[in-house]
Amino acid sequence: MQISVSPFLRNVLMLDALVSGAAAIILLGGAHMLSPLLEIPQSLLFWSGAALVPFVLMMLAVSRRQAVSRGMLLEIIAINAAWVIASFGLLVSGFIAPNLLGIAFVSAQAIAVALFAELQYVGLRRVAV
Repeated sequence: MQISVSPFLRNVLMLDALVSGAAAIILLGGAHMLSPLLEIPQSLLFWSGAALVPFVLMMLAVSRRQAVSRGMLLEIIAINAAWVIASFGLLVSGFIAPNLLGIAFVSAQAIAVALFAELQYVGLRRVAV
């Protein structure tokens, strides 16, 4: 089912793409500097940034459309939710041992992503009614 991309939803998708794109650039280009500061492995930071690139491109493409499938919007929300779960899961897994700044970094970005997922869900519900 195709739904119209409202201005609110378009703005949320574009802002998410902008913030995620900035994070990707910072993580890809600055992993070597962030790693010792956060006590998070450099490769994890780098590949997290790399994983954001196709997601950013997808959100930019979706935000430019007049109509998009409901499934595509649900997929974006689900990817954001999975990122949040993975971020907090990583902190409690013992796989990494970040310092307090690293914990704050991972937590802050996860909370921001959760907010985007919530706003996207609100936008989806508004146009689906």
